[in-house]
Amino acid sequence: MSLSRRHALQLALATASVPAAATPHTAAGVEGQRRADLGNGTYLNPIVAGDHADPTILKDRADYWMTFSSFQSYPGAVLWHSTDLLNWTPVTAALTENIGTVWAMDLVKHAGRYYLYIPVLQDAGTGIYVIHASDIRGPWSAPIDLKIPGCIDPGHAVGEDGRRYLFVNGGRRVRLRDDGLATDGPLEAHAWQPWQYPKDWVVEMFAPEGPKLLRRGEWFYLVSAVGGTAGPPTSHMVTVARSRSIHGPWVHCPHNPIVRTTSADEPWWSRGHASLVEGPSGDPGDWWMVYHGYENGFRTLGRQALLEPVEWTKDGWPRAKGGTLARPLPAPRGGRRGPAGVPLSDDFAQPRMGTQWSFHAPGPDELQRLHWEGGSLALRGKGKSLADCSPLVCINGDRRYECSVDVEIAGDGHAGLGLFYDERGHVGLGFSPTQRLTYGYGQEHAWMREALPPLTAGTTRRVRIQLTNRDHVLTFRYSLDAGATWVQHPWQMEVSGLHHNVFGGFVSLRIALFSAGAGEARFRHFTYRGLPA
Repeated sequence: MSLSRRHALQLALATASVPAAATPHTAAGVEGQRRADLGNGTYLNPIVAGDHADPTILKDRADYWMTFSSFQSYPGAVLWHSTDLLNWTPVTAALTENIGTVWAMDLVKHAGRYYLYIPVLQDAGTGIYVIHASDIRGPWSAPIDLKIPGCIDPGHAVGEDGRRYLFVNGGRRVRLRDDGLATDGPLEAHAWQPWQYPKDWVVEMFAPEGPKLLRRGEWFYLVSAVGGTAGPPTSHMVTVARSRSIHGPWVHCPHNPIVRTTSADEPWWSRGHASLVEGPSGDPGDWWMVYHGYENGFRTLGRQALLEPVEWTKDGWPRAKGGTLARPLPAPRGGRRGPAGVPLSDDFAQPRMGTQWSFHAPGPDELQRLHWEGGSLALRGKGKSLADCSPLVCINGDRRYECSVDVEIAGDGHAGLGLFYDERGHVGLGFSPTQRLTYGYGQEHAWMREALPPLTAGTTRRVRIQLTNRDHVLTFRYSLDAGATWVQHPWQMEVSGLHHNVFGGFVSLRIALFSAGAGEARFRHFTYRGLPA
């Protein structure tokens, strides 16, 4: 059987439709959160659940490091660590200074130093910054503006000439100075030619982006994405080109695209934006691909990090082996199985923000709103509502979950618990000292305000709020007497439409603690648990 026919048969078997009831589930990890490693030598995607888009991965001896687009959330550029490609834990946030909306970064090591090239969207347009560190765990430098306007998605490479380059979206590149902290020449407009898909394919737009480069043997490989990162389920895809020189000419893979969602029946939509990485076994044929995709029916979770095995053809091209990722796949060989994920629950006993928390769209002094005292997190009010108060947000990756928090409200503001996509799309339950407030469809509904029992002189309003999300249907409950009695909110909200294809912005529907208006709120005992299907 020819290689092409055998590949077609393998692909047909791998992409066979799987009934929803028969689709396997990931294992339960910490707090019941999804875990890819099934513990039996196989895994089921995602490897990092929830909104972890545009993965950039670095193999550093026996360690793997990965980070993702952090958009308007700060601290940002959280670095995740693994020793087996499957089990990942967050270690530190590399970016603390707000430089704009952070998109697809590139994490590299060169001459013993670590670099993170960061594209951002600002009021003046797009540009690229760099931060660097001698230890990947930090501290990281302050951001340096490379002054490359109109560019995103940097991909670092060192040519056969020993010079450093950044390839960027649209087929362009720029040469870097040897220290990697400034450009060393103009932006070249036609350094590589993106692959063009057939005109009748159903995609979002051409949008050539995400160039990632590696050198294997005598070839440089350029992995990139076209088709648009959202829109129709069949939009995004992974393409490959190669050249013997960093300066081209680049020849497209005859098997392009090597990854693409071809049907809305598949479990993962808009698969693309890939990087190739060597596996942990040490075998020269052990290669893998990390990219992102939307989960069928759960765009609210954002683009999640996916892992797929890769083989190399006899003529030197990478070929994906995972099909639609509908079924468990053999786990990477070698490496050391480590912890996966991190508890999202927080008792606020430590005077620092855990890696699960970030501010949405913070100002330069946002951290000054926070202080910790006696097992509580005090958050000073800002803005007038959930929409404009820069809430503390937390990414999660479960289809079903429950979370709760104790809130104490002082002053004339209100505070609470909700789910936040952006300023236009959010839901939540808030409390002032005198009223219960309800947010739905991205606004506060004054007609649902309800007066609370009067407080005894000298006391503050304390309330315990619980949120349960089962397949996009939310139920809020609250208690005014420390959990002795509970009241279910009369509005059970359906939130499946709060995602990028409605609002733009590329993010996800995140758990949010918020404090709006004058005064201050104290949060205690935030708990989270994933719920079984």
